[in-house]
Amino acid sequence: MAKDRPEPDLDPELAGLSPELRWREWMRRIEAVLFASASPVPREDLARVVGQGVSVDLLIEDLTADLEGRAFEVAKVAGGWMFRTRPAYAPAIRVAADVSEQVLGLNEFDVAVLAAIAWHQPITRDGLKDIFGNEISRDLIGRLRTRGLIGTGPRSPRHGAPYTYVTTEQFLVVFDLETLQELPNCEQLEDAGMSC
Repeated sequence: MAKDRPEPDLDPELAGLSPELRWREWMRRIEAVLFASASPVPREDLARVVGQGVSVDLLIEDLTADLEGRAFEVAKVAGGWMFRTRPAYAPAIRVAADVSEQVLGLNEFDVAVLAAIAWHQPITRDGLKDIFGNEISRDLIGRLRTRGLIGTGPRSPRHGAPYTYVTTEQFLVVFDLETLQELPNCEQLEDAGMSC
């Protein structure tokens, strides 16, 4: 989250510039903020670097058009925007760049448990056991938490008040979702040959 107070030397209005140069500078400010941020930047934070009443959405649209043909793009995920490398360049990145720490290393069962948490959150380990028919290991829950994909939700109102699990903003970022409403529904899963 950005600071609540503006920098003293930041002039968001840029009244001394022509409208075209002002717009271009606002686009570059948004570009700089997105470039520097490791997480999605919400509209409210981007609005702090541009003039009052300026449409952040229109600036993002123009920035997106400006980046056409480049190796990266602006992606709307987890309620904000961030830069992403275009998928076409993933093989080149894996060959030449050190991204080993970023690999999730999830197997098919891990992804299935993660999907169950996303669809049924908040959910307890017992709730996951009901879905999968066997106990979900603490190690698996720990791996998903370590990767920042799930977090602890509210305590269950059952006897013993077990922990519940929910997905995180990082889950949305990793799976390129703006909100959980973008998850496929049962009908879509069945059309893809999966059961829910």
